[in-house]
Amino acid sequence: MARRFLTAEDVLRANASEIVVEEGTVVTPQALEIAQQRGVAIRAGSAAWKEPTPDRGPDAESMRARLPHLPEPHDNPALESAAIVTAVGKNRPGVLATITAKVAELHGNVNDVSQKVVEGYFHMILTVELEPGTSFDAFKTALECLSSPEDFAVRVMNERIFRFMHRV
Repeated sequence: MARRFLTAEDVLRANASEIVVEEGTVVTPQALEIAQQRGVAIRAGSAAWKEPTPDRGPDAESMRARLPHLPEPHDNPALESAAIVTAVGKNRPGVLATITAKVAELHGNVNDVSQKVVEGYFHMILTVELEPGTSFDAFKTALECLSSPEDFAVRVMNERIFRFMHRV
């Protein structure tokens, strides 16, 4: 069964007080936000729209049994306060120190580090536990601001998203 999507552009184009979608339609977060701002109700048939259950595929149950160390992100609240930080660029003294000093300044705890240098370029991955109450967005912004086009790039991802991406 093909899934359908409702996007922000669809909501804007509809220019109506109510949009009726088919059961199982995926409504993007941007579409929900614009619908809320404009007072547009999204319905599936005669009931209010609700997010469809994710389709994990035919192997989902066997994967849970074979990979218990990779729990569903929503089953593990600790992942809400965890981040994966990657950095790639030209190697120079102090790169690791610059990034880990910023993590410490933001009250993060580095749980694991992997770093490799190949022909003058480095690749680093950190798993970081954030202090409870820390804003993930502020943490991400502060670390990604360390990036510079001529030196290195830093990217931060919530561990929950990272685990979803690497399940297959």
